[in-house]
Amino acid sequence: MKRRRRLRPAAAALALLAGVGTLSACGSGSGASGSSTEVRLGYFPNITHATALVGVQKGFFAKHLGAVKLRTATFNAGPAAIEALFSGAIDATYVGPSPSINAWAKSHGQAVKVISGAAAGGASLVVKPSITSVEQLRGKTIATPQLGNTQDVALRYYLRQKGLKTDKNGGGDVKVRPQDNSVTLQSFAQGAVDGAWVPEPHASRLVLENKGKRLINENDLWPGHKFVVTNLLVRTEFLKAHPDLVKKLLAGSVEANDYIGHDPADAQKSANAQLAALTGKPLADNVLQSAFKELTFTNDPIASSLRGGAEHAQEIGLLAPVDLNGIYDLGPLNEVLKAGGKSPVSDS
Repeated sequence: MKRRRRLRPAAAALALLAGVGTLSACGSGSGASGSSTEVRLGYFPNITHATALVGVQKGFFAKHLGAVKLRTATFNAGPAAIEALFSGAIDATYVGPSPSINAWAKSHGQAVKVISGAAAGGASLVVKPSITSVEQLRGKTIATPQLGNTQDVALRYYLRQKGLKTDKNGGGDVKVRPQDNSVTLQSFAQGAVDGAWVPEPHASRLVLENKGKRLINENDLWPGHKFVVTNLLVRTEFLKAHPDLVKKLLAGSVEANDYIGHDPADAQKSANAQLAALTGKPLADNVLQSAFKELTFTNDPIASSLRGGAEHAQEIGLLAPVDLNGIYDLGPLNEVLKAGGKSPVSDS
């Protein structure tokens, strides 16, 4: 399968538009009565996006879209995906809750809607084996994927609850170092950081490849041991113009999650095959199995955890107060679920 190019935030939208000329705003259409010959979907080469990995690799999206072509683009971080969404370079993207909230806030509730869940859980604080308590994090350096991203907020909020201060510049009782997850794997192995709050499969890689220890499994911090780590976000304009295509995209997403639940062994192989096609290297089997064990793939967006994450970000000063009423439009998803004999999901 042809390897996809991953895009950096600053050039994401321009590169997408320049690289796929038919993906201009007139291609996928913004008129309410316009037709579209393609759907442009973003996702990350990451196990937390296995819904997309499996959906693409097994052809579930293509099956439901029929004659409408699926075009995909992969991203390394939420801001790049959101930039592409805002520019009209993509129509929908799998992305974490923090970028979804930021996109909603930045557009004053106009540009995007969360239309489905995808994955829950799958993030941990992994530390050196010598660290056995939260208090021992004082004076240590802990990595996160990016300032203000979902895991960065989780770490800073948790430390605050434990009486440990952090700041945006890497100071405070615990020095937080936002950096790319691939860099964190190297930094941890070299002793440059003492731990990291990261999503799967990076948490499992730190444990299995670098002899780290899970000090905190984020599942344990949320009611019901579940929190959203990936949801499906769509441009409001595209949703209004092409509700039929949005439903078909959702049908592919639901089928992908069904497949992961019904045949997890083959789903893991499919996700890994897609990862290999995108990055040139599959995950080791033990890492793959460990990562999937930490995740739940669900159509439920677990809305309470997204709102909780927003409150946490506000409390630590990384998000201005924002009204999230209206961020969800789960009507199309619930129509798909009802047609398949499944229970509806809620935005509360």
